[in-house]
Amino acid sequence: MRRMTRLPALGPHGEGWALAQGPLLVIVFVAGWQLGPDWSGPLRVAGILLGTVLLVGGLALVVRAVADLGGAMTPLPRPRDGGALVVTGAFGLVRHPVYSGIIAAAGGWALVRASLMALLWTAILAAFFYLKSAREEAWLETRYPGYPDYRARTPRFIPWIGRSGG
Repeated sequence: MRRMTRLPALGPHGEGWALAQGPLLVIVFVAGWQLGPDWSGPLRVAGILLGTVLLVGGLALVVRAVADLGGAMTPLPRPRDGGALVVTGAFGLVRHPVYSGIIAAAGGWALVRASLMALLWTAILAAFFYLKSAREEAWLETRYPGYPDYRARTPRFIPWIGRSGG
């Protein structure tokens, strides 16, 4: 069953999607740097600890996913011509590990900086990546006949959650 999407392509390869994520990342960073801290005491210490784990873990996931993709890596949502469908390594955990890692790192940054505004912008970034991934999956399904099976058994962003293809 082929999934259709009403989401715009924003360019032949989805260039607009790639361009839009840059400003969102900058906003998360600046909000964390300039605004806050919005909490203190033991909650701040817990935020620093959890945030550091998310920040480092998210960046490690991005690095691993980029390495797993190799020459198929592109910031654009339309897959490269001649690229293979990668379903192992980080892609065996989630379908979009680069996006997952960026979201985790952004959330970690917001917690380390104790910034509610950075957390809000991280949620907006996550919603953006959800939409971008939906647009990307329509192209992946068209390119790779095995993509629907992969989607059915692999969660979108969070390991072990959402294996129904959501």
